[in-house]
Amino acid sequence: MIDKPIETVRILVVEDQIDIAQFIEKALQHAGWQVTVSHSMTQAQIELKRQTTQTMVLDLGLPDGDGLDLIANIRTWSQTPIIVLSARDQESDKIKALDAGADDYLTKPFSINELLARVRTQLRRWAQIDKGDDAPVVQFGSVVLDRQQQRITRDGAVVHLTQIEYQLLCHLVAHAGQVLTHQQLLKYIWGQSYAENAHYLRIYMSHLRKKLERNPTQPEHFLTETGVGYRFVLE
Repeated sequence: MIDKPIETVRILVVEDQIDIAQFIEKALQHAGWQVTVSHSMTQAQIELKRQTTQTMVLDLGLPDGDGLDLIANIRTWSQTPIIVLSARDQESDKIKALDAGADDYLTKPFSINELLARVRTQLRRWAQIDKGDDAPVVQFGSVVLDRQQQRITRDGAVVHLTQIEYQLLCHLVAHAGQVLTHQQLLKYIWGQSYAENAHYLRIYMSHLRKKLERNPTQPEHFLTETGVGYRFVLE
């Protein structure tokens, strides 16, 4: 059974293969969303500027250019969440797309239920962006993060984080549902000179899981995107 969306929204599907585009369109419409389909970069740019779009599902291999260029262009003027759906399955391809500004990446063949789950996540992100929601108190599982007081509790007990652990937590929470690459996180927390030191992240993510996850070996919130980076899941 497919969950119904929180509200009626518009999703843009950019896919040049007609059968795949129709398959995705029907699934999204069945979930209750309005869907527009574009088969090229040019058409997609026209649609994005013509009407408000809450999320875009994008194939990278388009007849009039590379989807990576489209992502980079969109990011100069829009924060619309972008989910890449591509047959390019190399880690380097995922990293390029995410570094260009994509929010998520799924490889073909894909599960339609997984795509719908990713779309719902990005729609929640868009709702927060749209209303400028930066609530000081965030709860996930039994953890409560109060950014105003810089205080974290788990099951009511105060959890002590180092400054770096706290920075990393807040950055992940602020981008909940979004895949953040190793380089993006390293540059934000430690600076450009640490962009290749992925072992730093592994250490601190391990600390966060031990302190905040119910089962650190099977994390529910601090998820690893193998070879790419990390994703924080709020629910």
